[in-house]
Amino acid sequence: MNYTAVIRTLGTAGEKYQQLLNSLNCQTISPKDIIVYIADGYPLPKESIGREHYVYVKKGMVAQRALVYDEVATEYILFLDDDLAFPPDTVETMYRLLKEEGADVISPDIFPNALRSRKSEIMMTISGRMRARYKDCVWGYKIMKTGGYSYNKNPQKEVYLSQTNAGACFLCRKDNFLKIHLEEELWMDKMIYALGDDQVMYYKMYLNKLKLITWYGHQFEHLDAGENLTKEKERMRLYGDIYFKNVFWHRFIYLPERSILLKLWSVVCILYYLIFTLMISILKFRIHILVTKYQAIRDAWQFISSEEYKKCPRVVKY
Repeated sequence: MNYTAVIRTLGTAGEKYQQLLNSLNCQTISPKDIIVYIADGYPLPKESIGREHYVYVKKGMVAQRALVYDEVATEYILFLDDDLAFPPDTVETMYRLLKEEGADVISPDIFPNALRSRKSEIMMTISGRMRARYKDCVWGYKIMKTGGYSYNKNPQKEVYLSQTNAGACFLCRKDNFLKIHLEEELWMDKMIYALGDDQVMYYKMYLNKLKLITWYGHQFEHLDAGENLTKEKERMRLYGDIYFKNVFWHRFIYLPERSILLKLWSVVCILYYLIFTLMISILKFRIHILVTKYQAIRDAWQFISSEEYKKCPRVVKY
């Protein structure tokens, strides 16, 4: 199996980036090439294994992944963020599972939601943001009509079908990735706080009838190169989360749905989510948080009504 490892980075992950390069250098199936897509204006990192080469591209979580990959000459691409470490047989196992399951895309369960506490699980379910599913032998992650997602609470198998996942790592054919036209979703890089690019990418794969599987038996280590969030960044993250859910719901759930009844049900679901998220802040007398949530909802629907949004190619559910 020939594959190219592609990494998106700002070049600031330091030792964590070095651990990623070391992990690639030790694979039982070695990458034919390692291409690092670094944001314009950032200096090249000093960490190296002497095999990687760099390509400058426009900065952005989507912009640094929604590329044509003309530099890639292999059939498969291993997509990576810059803060991971994994065992030497990782790519070999991913490829084997991909073939055994007859799948198109495989991604490890980097952030194990199944380990959430019971209290967190109940609160997330009530809010409509997230839901645990019990005794599901088929699905790992699924998208909900609120724009959130549900997850398998007790995964027993090594792999499950999924509609979304974390995008820190995944393996697929180059031509399959190009089918989803991720460049149509560059609107996400204009958000005040970028969130949701992984959910959009994977759900577009699902809507395009690509078979996505989540790998639960992995030994990935997410080294988390990100800095600790300040109170202001936490506020902007809340704003970005609510803004994204509104746009995602409209673009990927409401518009592609052909059934009138399911469209109406999706409207009920998003209204429940929005009313709950506003009411909880009112009941807790957290007015500054309420204002942030209201601004996110208002701005999201202003964008949905804009000419820029209307020019985005329509998402089709095949």
